[in-house]
Parts: sequence; C-alpha cells; structure tokens
Amino acid sequence: MRFFLLSLICVCHITMFAQNKPYRHELGFRSDNDVYLASKQDRYYTNGLFIHYRQAAKAKDSAVKKIWGISAGQEMYNARSGNIKNIVNVDRPFASYLYAGASMQWLKSNQNSVKTELQIGTIGPAAMGEEAQKLLHQVVGFYEVSGWQYQVNNELGINAKLGLHYLLLKNRQRTFDFSLPLLAELGNTYSGLSAGLLFRTGNINPLNHSVATQSTVSSTSEKEKNKELYFYLQPNLKYVAYNATIQGGMFRTDKGPVTYNPKPFVFSQQIGAAFASEKWTVDFSIIFKSKELESAKRSEQYGSISLYYRF
Repeated sequence: MRFFLLSLICVCHITMFAQNKPYRHELGFRSDNDVYLASKQDRYYTNGLFIHYRQAAKAKDSAVKKIWGISAGQEMYNARSGNIKNIVNVDRPFASYLYAGASMQWLKSNQNSVKTELQIGTIGPAAMGEEAQKLLHQVVGFYEVSGWQYQVNNELGINAKLGLHYLLLKNRQRTFDFSLPLLAELGNTYSGLSAGLLFRTGNINPLNHSVATQSTVSSTSEKEKNKELYFYLQPNLKYVAYNATIQGGMFRTDKGPVTYNPKPFVFSQQIGAAFASEKWTVDFSIIFKSKELESAKRSEQYGSISLYYRF
C-alpha cells in the first residue's frame, strides 16, 4: 500500500512537471501582403516574408526573461502597380530589401522590455525582388510583372534597431492594458524613430510572456498561462530620417533611375487579433498607412499573418 501511494505521488509529480515544462524554442514566419485584404490592389509595400527563430536563455540580474533570435526576410516595393511600362508612371521606386539579422531581448518583472537587433542586407537587384515577385505572380496566377528595370541600384546595408516597450496601464481583472512601444533605427537602409500606443483587450498575458512582445518562449516554467486570445489596436507615428527603398543607397552617387524624398512623418493604424495555445501562435492584423512620399497617388493598406510553433 505504501509503495502504491508513493508511486501515485511520483506519477502526479511527474505529470505536473510535464504540464509546466517550458518551451525554449520558437520557429515560424510572418507574411505581409495587400492581397490579404481582397481589395484587388497591388501597390507600394506589396509583399514581405520573414522567418524567425527564437530561443529563451537563462536570465540574470533584473531580467525575468532573456530571448535571443535570428531572422531572415525580404521586403518588396513597387509603384502604384506591379505592371509599369513607362517610367513616368513610377510614383514610388521599385525596390527590395533582403537581409539576415540577430536580436537579443530582455524582459523585466514590471513588464517593460528592451530589444536590440542588427541586420545585414542589401537593396537593388541583388535583393532579388523582381525574381520573387515574378515567381509569386506565376504561382497564384496574377498579372504579368513589369517595371523592375526602374528599381534602385545595389547597396549593402548595415542597420541597427533598439526597441523599448513600457507598460502604461492595466486593469485589476487583467482584461485590457495600454503600453508604449518605441523603436529607433540607425543604418544606411533605414533610419528613424517611431512611437506607438498598443491597446489589448481579451484574455491577455503580461507583456513579459505574450504574443505582443514575441516572448512566449521561456527557459523556466511560467507561472502565467500559455493561452491568449485578444484583440488589439496600435496607432503609430514614425519619423523617417532615411529610407533607401525610396531614396536609393545612402552612399551611392548613382542611386537608380527613379528616386524620391520621403515624407518626414508617416502615420499608421494597426488592427488585429492574436491567439496563442501551448505550442502555437497565430496573429492576423490589418495595417493602414498614410502616404510615405508626396508622389504616391494613394495611401496604402495591407494584411499581416504570423504563425509560430514552440518546442
């Protein structure tokens, strides 16, 4: 009888430990495209694909959690259409940005966080935007692509990012909160500052273990539940110091056949929903942006889908 009780206690302990087992690794992707809005538009920021791997490391000092990551991505931009026959119709330069990056994030018990990232990439034909867009259009049966002969010229890019995220307000029931995401970018591809206001409502976790901060991996058992389901709004104002996909390479004399100066301030509004289970994360949002340059005929909007798996 004693042996049976001891065995039962051991089994229960093992089961509880298994349920609290942390998932240190996360792998997945984010896809941006205006086709997700079913609006039959294909202009400006027309496609983005990003692959991410994150791993939780043992945190020290005041950090509750430390997460490092690597990523690779490609952004594609065209004019008001991806089928331009005449250079006079290029109201936004054709451009692509292809990069690989590494990041480190520190999250604290007060739900504030700091994230640094370094990217090395290229713009111009070396970024293979023309090849990627033609392949995508062939696969899904879209129109013939034309206009990449007017894209910006090649330039190697080194870009650093510093992101800060501060919790501003939360209610006692933890059904909504407000936080302040800040981002500084410095490099010869992108340079600028941005500030937003993130509002979440629903079944939310603290910002140090949430989809909102890509922090659902952990090196230790989490006290917080893994599941989340919430809706969010995030208005954002960005100051643009330099954008090589519009202005061409910063250090090039011959920047390309068509370049423009960007508007110094760009406003965006993101509306979305996020879901996280024990191992999976799904995030879908719609982004509305003001014009990035005066020559653009219209503002732009696109959809974004993220899917990640933890193990």
